Amino acid sequence: MRLPTFNLEEKKLPRIILSIRPSSLSSKQSLLAVMKKVYAMGAWFLDLPLKKHLESFRELKKLTEDESLMGLCHVRAEDGLSFSGKPLHWFESKVISTIKRSIVPSELRRQIFPAGSTSEVLTQKEIDRITFDSFRFDEALSFFQPNESPLLLVGEKYGDWLLGLGRFDLLKRMMSRVREKGFIPIFSGQWATYVLPKAKPLDTAAYAIPINKKWSHFDLNGACDLIRKFDRPVISLNPLADGDLLKEPEEAFSFLFTELKIYGALVEVASEEEAGTVMKAAELFPSLIPYKKT
Repeated sequence: MRLPTFNLEEKKLPRIILSIRPSSLSSKQSLLAVMKKVYAMGAWFLDLPLKKHLESFRELKKLTEDESLMGLCHVRAEDGLSFSGKPLHWFESKVISTIKRSIVPSELRRQIFPAGSTSEVLTQKEIDRITFDSFRFDEALSFFQPNESPLLLVGEKYGDWLLGLGRFDLLKRMMSRVREKGFIPIFSGQWATYVLPKAKPLDTAAYAIPINKKWSHFDLNGACDLIRKFDRPVISLNPLADGDLLKEPEEAFSFLFTELKIYGALVEVASEEEAGTVMKAAELFPSLIPYKKT
């Protein structure tokens, strides 16, 4: 199978990037075994969200001796954040309480955040004391190599939360550090309608957010309108809506690629069979030719 492609800063990527869900594998299977199978089917660029994915990927690269085989590794923003000399995620319940009150619509708070978080919130002085921890961030980056993962997905939940706290400057430092280490950053967020306008000034190659035919945070229609007008590359996370759209991948990709003009999609699959279904559907779409949104 030949997957359609797109370019980010002169790096070629498939429009469908497969991510193998390790929790779905039986005791007789392994990440490496499934990676071998999807590689044999034509997948030459894989999502590598966890250390176990990266380890299996490196084994696959040794076995195949294929230098063109690439991956997409992930860096969490919290790996580069400190508060009063300690990792910020040690104070996560307080961060969540602050974000919940200031950003998340009241009707979505229980859906997005678990019950039982502290009622304490960060004061503005405390928010101002959050710092970029270059040592810890460099340590996180040290696991990756530009020749195997030229692009890095940076952010995840703390990417949204930093924007919510008004600390865009910290994300800016992270993107700069990623580039200094020889990688190309892709900003990864969760809440499309909130983060895309705020994160647009970042020095990043693209923006990865959850959006599919069924839902997107905080509002699907609002997210679609925003993406149609957004003049930077967007990558869809969870394009098959947690598997609900797996039986109709052509319609799911048509919505993203044709209607919203999204560049690519990171698709989680549980097996070789699911990977085959996704890749077959992807063949129906052309490689991306750069365009201008209106």
